[in-house]
Amino acid sequence: MTIFVGEASLEEFQQEVLSTYQRVRGETECLAAPLSAEDMQLQSMPDASPTKWHLAHTSWFFETFILAQYLPKYQLFDPQFHHLFNSYYNSLGTPYSRPQRGFISRPGIECIYAYRQFVDTAIEQLLNDHPFTSSINGLLDLGINHEQQHQELLLTDIKHALSMNPMAPAYSDSVPEDEAENVAVLSWLEIPGGFYSIGTDGEDFFFDNEGPAHQQFLPDFSIASRLVSNAEYLEFIEDGGYQQHRLWLSDGWSLVQKHTQKHPLYWRKTENGWQQYTLHGLQPINGFEPVHHLSFYEADAFATWAGNRLPTEFEWEAAACHLRQLNQLASANLLEKRYLKPLAAQNGQTQFLGDLWEWTSSAYLPYHGFKAHKDAVGEYNGKFMCNQKVLRGGSCLTPSDHIRISYRNFFYPHQAWQFTGIRLAGD
Repeated sequence: MTIFVGEASLEEFQQEVLSTYQRVRGETECLAAPLSAEDMQLQSMPDASPTKWHLAHTSWFFETFILAQYLPKYQLFDPQFHHLFNSYYNSLGTPYSRPQRGFISRPGIECIYAYRQFVDTAIEQLLNDHPFTSSINGLLDLGINHEQQHQELLLTDIKHALSMNPMAPAYSDSVPEDEAENVAVLSWLEIPGGFYSIGTDGEDFFFDNEGPAHQQFLPDFSIASRLVSNAEYLEFIEDGGYQQHRLWLSDGWSLVQKHTQKHPLYWRKTENGWQQYTLHGLQPINGFEPVHHLSFYEADAFATWAGNRLPTEFEWEAAACHLRQLNQLASANLLEKRYLKPLAAQNGQTQFLGDLWEWTSSAYLPYHGFKAHKDAVGEYNGKFMCNQKVLRGGSCLTPSDHIRISYRNFFYPHQAWQFTGIRLAGD
């Protein structure tokens, strides 16, 4: 998403920026609204964070990088928050321990919302009463996109936390109806080899890890027309996929053995058949829907079992551009649709955008010529370019004005609590 607005006057531009800021901040609070104070305190594993922490940290970002530097005479809401809600910026001090965020019972949620309001009022003052510079604009754009990332994390984290409750409570009682007609049959899309432009240097906002734009040569390849479904993954399970070591990378096989894993995260075998925990509570598994909450190791093992492979991130981007997937953005299953789960692909849909983040076989590494900023903001992406895998495409929880084809998400290969799925590729 970008907050630039054509040929508008500076005053009109600043008001557009403020309107975008307020809309995104309001969306975060809307997503938290169904949760109780007790829900917001939960931290179910070290990788996840409490909802309350997300609400505070996103405010910390605006306060730390913008208000403290650019609003004259700005006074911090609470100096202790500088430590409590610092995520990983070591250049700003020692962050509070991530696995212990659930221990922060105080400040309470009322104080956190007061903090958000305090920051919002100060941002409005900055935009209305003080000179607006390109540096402020760039940081606001980064902060807004940062908050949208945390909107997605807020939902994935609370899903994991609520799934630990034996009552299987729902985040949302509004269960979308499953489509059973016109479901897309998996076919293969042939992508011609050649040089493809990868990444971006465009005027619209993008994270630093998406550039510099460069040419990448790719041989001819094929890529699946949709994501792998629950029914297709169930065939892998029933064929002993979790018991065949030859299908698995060594680290993945070790994890499967260690945790005696036999199915994806959130799947449960019951007397009434397979069910899965969703943001709508415990639901029967729909065979047509894309299988999700898989680790990279599971995705790779399935691809091997199917006689295929995962695409590289360059193949994924080349295919998405070749097939003009931005034309399908309006119909993509993204956060604003509020389905809160992936949907079965209908005829004509390829699911390159929305539904699920798609594992690629590519290591998360810098593009040639990448250089992280030397200030604290430079810690945003660059220092994580080690031991992680790239995912592409966004999910059903990604805001529609936040996703783009060049977007590079990244997770460790064992992680599965994000809305991750599989698209197959072949030579």
